[in-house]
Amino acid sequence: MTNRKIAFNWPYMTGKEMQYIAQSHADGRLAGDGPFTKLCHQWIERSTGCCKALLTHSCTAALEMAAMLLDIRPGDEIIMPSYTFVSTANAFVLRGGVPVFVDIREDTLNIDERLIEAAITPRTRAIAVMHYAGVSCEMDTILQIARAHGLPVIEDAAQGVTATYKGRTLGAIGDIGAYSFHETKNVISGEGGALLVADPKMARRAEIIREKGTDRSRFFRGEVDKYTWQEVGSSFLPGELTAAFLWAQLEEADRITASRLEIWDRYHTQFAAFERDGLLRRPVVPAECGHNAHMYYILLPQHQKRQEVIDGLKAVGVSVVFHYVPLHTSPGGLKYGRPHGQLSVTDRQSQSLIRLPIWVGLTPSDQDYIVEHLGMLLRKN
Repeated sequence: MTNRKIAFNWPYMTGKEMQYIAQSHADGRLAGDGPFTKLCHQWIERSTGCCKALLTHSCTAALEMAAMLLDIRPGDEIIMPSYTFVSTANAFVLRGGVPVFVDIREDTLNIDERLIEAAITPRTRAIAVMHYAGVSCEMDTILQIARAHGLPVIEDAAQGVTATYKGRTLGAIGDIGAYSFHETKNVISGEGGALLVADPKMARRAEIIREKGTDRSRFFRGEVDKYTWQEVGSSFLPGELTAAFLWAQLEEADRITASRLEIWDRYHTQFAAFERDGLLRRPVVPAECGHNAHMYYILLPQHQKRQEVIDGLKAVGVSVVFHYVPLHTSPGGLKYGRPHGQLSVTDRQSQSLIRLPIWVGLTPSDQDYIVEHLGMLLRKN
């Protein structure tokens, strides 16, 4: 045993979060859509080029709004990967939708775009993709398939803030995007998210759905003399204190990303020899993808027992974790969705993946310690 402790994640603060929260309180602005919310909206719209960005209280909320914007109805099918967080599916299941799970690629662990078209049926209503570890899906092919079949594309870009595909920012490539600012993400507000919309007509509806189904936003802009209930909606706004915290993070988003990339690159260099020796497989980032170092993971060989590696690192004070249990194997997935074809890559890769600590403030000494002890465990077996 050791006294050294290296957390899997540690939330980073820029130093201005509490100042902005105090400022918001001093101004008497605690409810949503205040000055800091507007600053966050402007930053997202400017940096992504989307038509409209709206802060939400979580990425889950943004995905639920997406399902409402698309008028998902009972029996509608939504094609998506099984290797994703439950919110990707839950948002549509809440509207009666049926997730249709498609296998992932061997390299990026993103949805395999070559399998999407065969999964389309007369009941298919949308394609929902998730950019795993901040590395983009093959969006050109996915959009081509979607346009050919008249289907909208939803980007679950929870892990993709500041990441790009062929120079385009994730979350603003498809029809609707969703961001997460959960404390485990690169840019954080504790809990929080954002909806990104490409079409102006959809943007107007998004404002109404987000404001409990009313045209309250238009009222505050002076576009109507009173606001009233327009359609089904809910309360998806975060409080202004959350937006104040987030604004401090967005101001430093590029620096946060650069710092994480340094840590990611150092891992990647250190593990090159491990990969050559067949001890693990490193992440793959296609040339057209500008990732954001959201995650550094390794894939173990089939013979290697993952839990023994996790327990071995825990014994020396290093916290590492696996990731998703594939949705198609979960009780909820079996009840509400269905797989398309064999999801063999999803099954295999999900059982061999380990995520390593990566956060602003993780030192080279910490990384050396992690790499050394991981190497000892892998070579022992």
